[in-house]
Amino acid sequence: MSKLPVLFIGHGSPMNAIEDNAYRRSWQSLGQEFGEGKKWTRPKAILCVSAHWLTRIPAFTSEHHPRTIHDFGGFPKELFAQQYPASSSAILAEALAKLNAVPDGGQWGYDHGAWSVLLPMFPKADIPLTQLSIAMLYTNAQHWALGQSLAPLREQGVLIVASGNVVHNLGMMRPNTNY
Repeated sequence: MSKLPVLFIGHGSPMNAIEDNAYRRSWQSLGQEFGEGKKWTRPKAILCVSAHWLTRIPAFTSEHHPRTIHDFGGFPKELFAQQYPASSSAILAEALAKLNAVPDGGQWGYDHGAWSVLLPMFPKADIPLTQLSIAMLYTNAQHWALGQSLAPLREQGVLIVASGNVVHNLGMMRPNTNY
C-alpha cells in the first residue's frame, strides 16, 4: 500500500460544496486521484481536522454515524439539505484513544469544515470518517507531537485532511448578514 498524503484544503464559503465553481471542481478532481491504478490507493479511512471544532484537549467523533452539522446561517436551503452520512472509523477511534484524545460522546459530528470538502471528493460518503478537534490548550510543541504520532496512520491507509482558512470572520465582512 502506498503512503497516503496529508491534505490541507482551504474550504472557503460552505457554498463551495454545492456550487459549480473552480474550488468544487478541484476537490472533485482530487478525489478522482484515489483508487485502483490511480496516484494513491483508496483510503481505508479518513481523519479530518477542521478549524471549526475547538476543544480544550483533543477530542474525536465517536458515534457510529455522526450527524452532519450545518454550523452557519444565511445560506440557501439547498446547502442545509446536504448530508454526509459517512460512518465513523473504529480503527481511528482506537488509535486516537491511545494518543490520549477523548471520545466526544456524540456531542459533535461532521462540521462544514469536514463535509463541505469531502462531499465533492468522495460523494458516496462510503469511506469511514473520524473528525479530530483542535486542542486550544495545546502548545505548538504538543500539536507537533500529536501530528508526528498520527503520521504512521498514512501508511495504514488513512487519508489525513485538514480544513480551514487563515481568515474566517464573515460577520465582519458583511455585518448585516446573519452568519
